Amino acid sequence: MIYIFGHRNPDTDSICSAIALSRLKNKLGMDTRACAIETINKETEFVLERFGVEGPKIIEDIKTEVKDLPYEEIGFINPKSSILQAFKIMKNNKVKTLPVCDDNGRLLGVLTMKDIAMGLIQNDERSIVSNMESMIKDLDGRMLAGQMGEVNGKIIVMAFFHTTLEKNTFIDSKWISVVGDNYENIEFCIKEGVQLVIVTGSHIIPQNLIELANKKGVPIMSVSPDTYMTAKKINQCSYVSTIMKQNDICVLKEYEYLEDAYKRLQEHRHSYYPIIDRSNKYSGFISRNQLLNPQKKQVIMVDHNEYSQSAVGIEEAEIIEVVDHHKIGNIRTNLPIAFRNQPVGSTCTIVFQMYREAGVKIERDTAGLLLSGIISDTLNFKSPTTTRIDVEAAEELNKLLELDLSIYAEEMFKVGTSLEGMQIENIFYQDFKTFEIGDQLVGISQVITMDIENIMERKTEILEFIKKEHEKNAYMTTLLVITDVVKKGSTLLYNTEIDGLIGKAFEMDEKQGMFVYNLISRKKQVVPKLMEALHRMKS
Repeated sequence: MIYIFGHRNPDTDSICSAIALSRLKNKLGMDTRACAIETINKETEFVLERFGVEGPKIIEDIKTEVKDLPYEEIGFINPKSSILQAFKIMKNNKVKTLPVCDDNGRLLGVLTMKDIAMGLIQNDERSIVSNMESMIKDLDGRMLAGQMGEVNGKIIVMAFFHTTLEKNTFIDSKWISVVGDNYENIEFCIKEGVQLVIVTGSHIIPQNLIELANKKGVPIMSVSPDTYMTAKKINQCSYVSTIMKQNDICVLKEYEYLEDAYKRLQEHRHSYYPIIDRSNKYSGFISRNQLLNPQKKQVIMVDHNEYSQSAVGIEEAEIIEVVDHHKIGNIRTNLPIAFRNQPVGSTCTIVFQMYREAGVKIERDTAGLLLSGIISDTLNFKSPTTTRIDVEAAEELNKLLELDLSIYAEEMFKVGTSLEGMQIENIFYQDFKTFEIGDQLVGISQVITMDIENIMERKTEILEFIKKEHEKNAYMTTLLVITDVVKKGSTLLYNTEIDGLIGKAFEMDEKQGMFVYNLISRKKQVVPKLMEALHRMKS
């Protein structure tokens, strides 16, 4: 799976280009998914609803989680499975570890080949905890008398003559007797009321003994192996719960970040680790080697190419492609990648070109997304970032849609610029980006509104919020650009560590709430002017 997403605080161009590019890549045989780092804004919601397109998956970060790694889906066994059954499963499937789960799939313990070996050596070889149904399966047996049930007792092999046993052996309902076709010994066991009589070698015993066993309530089982092999295998019929590891198990959660898992791996140096999901149900096993040498998440970045504007954890991901129309940022890769960066007004314009180059037909809803992204980012072609390529792309797309672009753009902007009832924090961060200028960070928010007077009534409250965010993030400059499409300019509210920077950048007397005519584009006007002013002030 390849994740395609735009920048933080995504705008319409960012969302629409991610969705459209994902559709193109999938048609070309790739497995991609369009995502959004944060909640989409009102304008984008309007566009998606207008063209009947499902919104992208919202992701909090792109950090590698345990579920992102290729783990083995080894089937689990029930705690009442026998040790012998577990061994056969391991042998047939060439695995050395099995999960033990209840009927609902919740992990109870782990069984390894080492546990089986140590259990045969260290456990009480006389003891067995099992059930007759399982023993019949493991020992190739059948019931001759009595009812099948649980078995929990001590094993005794009746190898002596019955008179010797009668004189020297005390047995009762705690004992499981293993005997051949010695009828006197079988009768002795029945009379003493043992828990179970196991007749080896598939021998048939007289009817009178079967009747006696039924009368006394003593089950009799006939098994195929001879006495030696039965005695050797019988304690392997015990439940795996008697030897499975329940404590000191390092269980990983599917949704756990790999960096958090590493901390526990240092304390638990196992070869394999069980994984559980959010319902605490077993999901699979993963090897230590897979955890220490993980395959990174693959991502395609659209409408940005800077770490500070991207998803949390982007440094852990494998960036395989960038499609953008901003200045080249600080993204670094270990291998060559497809990097497409064009000086156009919208990333959607570039994606439109990619469809044409690939010879892939653009569906009507995809055309609606691309056209909306172009209109949004070029402010209906009023932004200085607008190019002839953007205009021509919009014209081609509108041949499929036949929209009145002026009316449609006004509808988009009216929905998108409504700030009624919004908190200052939401207004500020709905389209916020950080930029590196020199060796320092600048935070710039842009709000596009058709009612600048309304927002300026909250000027004092906004300036207090800007100051708080400025100090909290240690920005060199924090700037709110309030753009009025109708008046074709922007009002500036700010906090800066460099006196005179704002005034010099925009060649005006510096004051809060200054209106800069024809200042529309953050990318092409605001950021370059700040960079140039800072350079002049330092030189």
